[in-house]
Amino acid sequence: MTLITRILPLEGVENFRDFGGYPAANSRRMRPGRFWRSAHLGRATQADLDAIHALDLTTVVDLRRPKERESEPSRRPAGYSGEVIDCDLGDRAEAPHLAFLRDTDLTPASVDAFFLDYYAKAPFEPRHPILFRGYFEALLAAEASVLIHCTAGKDRTGVLSTMLLGLLGVPDELIVEDYALSAHAMGALKERLAERYPDFAEQILEAGEMFSAAPEHMERLIGVIRQRYGSFDDCASAIGITASTVASLRNSLLDR
Repeated sequence: MTLITRILPLEGVENFRDFGGYPAANSRRMRPGRFWRSAHLGRATQADLDAIHALDLTTVVDLRRPKERESEPSRRPAGYSGEVIDCDLGDRAEAPHLAFLRDTDLTPASVDAFFLDYYAKAPFEPRHPILFRGYFEALLAAEASVLIHCTAGKDRTGVLSTMLLGLLGVPDELIVEDYALSAHAMGALKERLAERYPDFAEQILEAGEMFSAAPEHMERLIGVIRQRYGSFDDCASAIGITASTVASLRNSLLDR
């Protein structure tokens, strides 16, 4: 799959794309059309909803905090009857990215330090194992087609998609390349955030590095997983995903 065929061009939702189709373990390949990721759906137009409806999504996993979900409620296609997975565990504070944008000097060095720290910690936040387990269980349903999203579809979504890609045996370099595709959507997202937060719009518009998807940030996450646990399988086990579930994911989600 090429970048063009991965991206679903929508009017009010950035970074909506298929992250299936990659080569995986034992010369097998992820199926396309079952693994979707995006930014939030709060600004989806009717045309967007029609396009999303055509995907026949069985589940949507919303990785945002409660406060984020309340401020930008998701829009759904009319008659959507699939499952929605979210989690209220933890604080009701704003996303750390916003606090960083507002309160920090936004030099390239500070942005890089923020993301290196974020990716080292993100897989182990209390809410994430709950959401990850829900996602993997949803994927095991017959003919599952599942969307995962946060606010920008880059960081929290990137962590979860990396966990899945790693468990399925997608090579590290392709995991990093998939993460880096988010950079193509960050310009539009930056403009939208500046409109929504006029009090620090100038900082947002000047924060070029903040809206990148630097490969070294994803390399950091992969490195932390391997250093701390040894493998993606062992990391999955540590957050309550059994070896039998991982085996089922590989059997169900990979073409032979």
